[in-house]
Amino acid sequence: MIIDTIDAWHDLIATRDVDGLDALIADNAVFHSPVVHTPQVGKERVLRYLTAAFGVFFVDSFRYVRELVGDNDAVLEFVLEIDGTSVNGVDMIRWDDDGRIVEFKVMIRPLRAINLIHQKMAALLAAKG
Repeated sequence: MIIDTIDAWHDLIATRDVDGLDALIADNAVFHSPVVHTPQVGKERVLRYLTAAFGVFFVDSFRYVRELVGDNDAVLEFVLEIDGTSVNGVDMIRWDDDGRIVEFKVMIRPLRAINLIHQKMAALLAAKG
């Protein structure tokens, strides 16, 4: 079954369905964090980071403001506010022919937002072991 990746991603965000990530992420997926130097390789690690991201990013103020979508990739620009800090960033997503995500890269600005995200993601990842 071929997945409509971006529609599926938006559905997961809208419903905050972290459990639905498993079906969307490929076994060989790679996650590029804005605050971790090395790529996180493999489905288990990607799920770990995206699950933590659901807890940090997807608050009421989160919204995508622009999308550029190709055949097997997309760039989704987002904005949100966390603890009084405005966060602006992009999710760069690439998927395979079945629609499963093989690469997910997040870029964030400004520096204050990066530091805040680093702190919050580190706390969530540490709590989940």
